[in-house]
Amino acid sequence: MRTMIVDDEPLAIERLQIMCAQIPCLNLVGTATDGAAALRMVPALKPDLVLLDIAMPGLDGMEVARTLEQSDPRPSVIFVTAFDQFAVAAFDVSAVDYLLKPVAQDRLERAVARARAETTAPPPPAPDAGQTRWATEFWVPHRAEIVRIAASEIDLIEAERDYMRLHVGARSYLLHQTITELERRLDPAEFVRLHRSTIARRGHIAGFRHETGGAWLAQLKDGKELRIGRTYLANARAIAGR
Repeated sequence: MRTMIVDDEPLAIERLQIMCAQIPCLNLVGTATDGAAALRMVPALKPDLVLLDIAMPGLDGMEVARTLEQSDPRPSVIFVTAFDQFAVAAFDVSAVDYLLKPVAQDRLERAVARARAETTAPPPPAPDAGQTRWATEFWVPHRAEIVRIAASEIDLIEAERDYMRLHVGARSYLLHQTITELERRLDPAEFVRLHRSTIARRGHIAGFRHETGGAWLAQLKDGKELRIGRTYLANARAIAGR
C-alpha cells in the first residue's frame, strides 16, 4: 500500500516511518507536516493509505479527511493522535481506525491489516433511494486505544448517566452518547428499546416473563432479565406477535 504520513511533529513522523518500515505491505511515498501541504501532495503521490494526525495548525486532520472523502480514488485514513475526543467524528469521515499515541507496533499492524481488508473488499451495494443509513459500527475508548465495535456484535445497551454501556459478549465498553441519540442511529429491525435506560438486540432476547404484580421482564440469552418500561411494552408485544 502506498502510504503517506501527515503530522506536524517531526519526531512523530520519524517514529511512524520506523514502524512502517517493519510492515512489508507498506511503501512510504511521502510525508507532510500540515494539512494544506498534504492535500497538495495527494494528487501526485496517489497514496492508498494516509496516517493522519488530527491536531495540526491551520487545516486540521478532520478537515483533511473530509476533503479526502471526495478524492477518486479515496485513500484509506488511519488517525494517529494524542487525543481521544475526536473518535465519534472519525466515524463520520469513514476512518479505518483511530490510534492513540504512543502507538504500539502490533496496534499499527492490526490497523493496516484492516485497511488492506477494506481496500480489497467489494464495495457495498448502493442503498435504495430514500433508504436510511443505520450505524453499523461505533468507535469507543478502551484503555489506551480506541476500538471499533460492530453494531451486530452488541447484545445490550444500558444507560449510565451521560454514557452508554455497550455489552459485547462478556465484555463491555462505554460510549459518550445519550440513549435517544443512539436509538436514532440503530436499525429498529435489529434493536428494540425496552426501557428508558435499555436497548436490546432482538436476536439476544430469549423470551418474556410476566410477574404477579403486572410487570413484564425480557429474558436474555445470557440469563439476564430486564424490566420492560410501560412506555415500551408495545415494543415487546410486537416482538412476541401479540
